[in-house]
Amino acid sequence: MKRLKIPIIFFIILLMTMSSVAATCNIIVITDPTGQDPNGAAAGSMSFAQNMFQSTFLMSKDNHFAVLSGGTGSSDVRLDSIVDAVANLENNVSASSAAAIASSYDGARLVVGGPYMGAAIGGSFDAYVITVNGNDSDITVTPYSSGVATLQPGQKGAIIHLRNTNGNPMYGTADTVRRDTAMNIGKMIRDGYPATTILSEAMGEVARDSGEKYGGGGVNLVSGLSTSDMFTPTDMNTTGYPMDEAYSKVCDECSWGIGYPAAETYDKCPICGGDLKIVHAYEALGNAITVNPDSVSVSVYGSGKSGIASTTKEIVQASVNKYGYDSSSIAGSINKGINNGLLMGVDYVEPKDINVKADSKAVGVYYTALPGDRSSPSWDLPVDENILNILGSIQTAVGIVLILLVIFRSRLLKSFQNRWLFTNFTFFY
Repeated sequence: MKRLKIPIIFFIILLMTMSSVAATCNIIVITDPTGQDPNGAAAGSMSFAQNMFQSTFLMSKDNHFAVLSGGTGSSDVRLDSIVDAVANLENNVSASSAAAIASSYDGARLVVGGPYMGAAIGGSFDAYVITVNGNDSDITVTPYSSGVATLQPGQKGAIIHLRNTNGNPMYGTADTVRRDTAMNIGKMIRDGYPATTILSEAMGEVARDSGEKYGGGGVNLVSGLSTSDMFTPTDMNTTGYPMDEAYSKVCDECSWGIGYPAAETYDKCPICGGDLKIVHAYEALGNAITVNPDSVSVSVYGSGKSGIASTTKEIVQASVNKYGYDSSSIAGSINKGINNGLLMGVDYVEPKDINVKADSKAVGVYYTALPGDRSSPSWDLPVDENILNILGSIQTAVGIVLILLVIFRSRLLKSFQNRWLFTNFTFFY
């Protein structure tokens, strides 16, 4: 429970300062009930509503479960149900028992689950439970409405809840989209896709076809990965990132990427010159929570400026994919990113600032923040700084003379004319 105290406190503060909001789409997918597949269980939430902060789902990395909230009840009611459910899960109650707690709170909904405990939904909901039998790959899609619906422990399957938010231009589509997406989830489980991929594809389908599309985000319940604030709103009482819209551009050659709106100015990769492809938000969600052999763990130190960590990770990933775990190459790629304006507010790095651990696929980058409000380092020119200062002073002096000439041009011209006339007069006399 200790690891969950901070997010719960943060959740309380959010609920006290924002208007009522509920996730209208909750999905949990389990493709490997043994927990051996690092991508074998995933969960996510989104809605047409505002204020879809990450706290619409809580994840325990130690116990590998998630609690997703929603419903028609007030914010404090949903909060009470979440805290109650988490406390019970920490005491090893079943997923169905924890989800059933929602029925004790007016209008609340809870989706609870993990790779070892199965999954369940309780309270106020309209959902499908999908099961896929391992032997014959038989897909069963069963509708449920309110009460408690369960995906049993040890069972491959999923739960999807979906309702339309009032004001959504696509209101009335939820029933059809919920059924169709449930069938597609079952087919993807049958065909062997990992849970993280299935979650992202399902969220893309729901976003396109029902309009319940604002993040929210997703979590990998086996590996403990989260989209964090990738798609959540940056300001109170605003919507999150649309999960069906373009989110970034990624290089086909080295995997470097950059997010929108900055991505609009790039047609080619600034690292290797390769072509860029558009990645939609739901695809970015899947990439963020999926563990793959090419994944690189990047830690950034020395700067807390917005965007530095995420951009550095993209650059390091691209450099490792192209050059391997070489500190000189990584430093060169980062410095190129600084020169190109991708990284601002940090000084150039050297190989000694890059801590590479190839065995564990980890890279640490140690930055030195620039003083004051400087956004880019000083130019490295083959000219002494004192010479530049002298040249600057000379330029300033010349400029002052030019200004004086402009200001006193009439007086100077008159003085010059008088001197010329006097000289000529004395000469002829």
